Amino acid sequence: MSQPIVNRAGMVFGIEDIKAKIPHRYPFLMVDRIIEQSPGECVGVKNITFNEPCFLGHFPSQSIMPGVLITEAMVQTAAFVGHPPDGENFKRDIKKLFLTSINVKLHAPVIPGDRMIIKVRLIKTLGSLTKFRGEIKVDGYLVADGEFNVADTQ
Repeated sequence: MSQPIVNRAGMVFGIEDIKAKIPHRYPFLMVDRIIEQSPGECVGVKNITFNEPCFLGHFPSQSIMPGVLITEAMVQTAAFVGHPPDGENFKRDIKKLFLTSINVKLHAPVIPGDRMIIKVRLIKTLGSLTKFRGEIKVDGYLVADGEFNVADTQ
């Protein structure tokens, strides 16, 4: 990765690094920054603005981030989980991973102006399947949590 033009304290990966690692682009790029990365886990940030296209119709009387996009932010953040502490091989091409199952609970709405703090932890890898656990908080309040699996298609 190239040297960033702007460095920020507490930023592990900026948006250009994120775009280099995962194939998602606007309007489906759901991670703005990775602020922590350690073996088997990471923390990402998604800033929610009123300019996001989903708010045009979801909902007209009160803009609410769709749950599927909240979940997508959690899954995209998993691409930046550091290598597990047990040395397990976790070098996978994220561009060839697909979401295979989700079990996520939504606890509170996410609205424009919110800043989602997304924590993702690797639970286990079994063959081509990897299981993660994630949680998303806004202002310290849990808005979503759950588990999901991704599969390597190679």
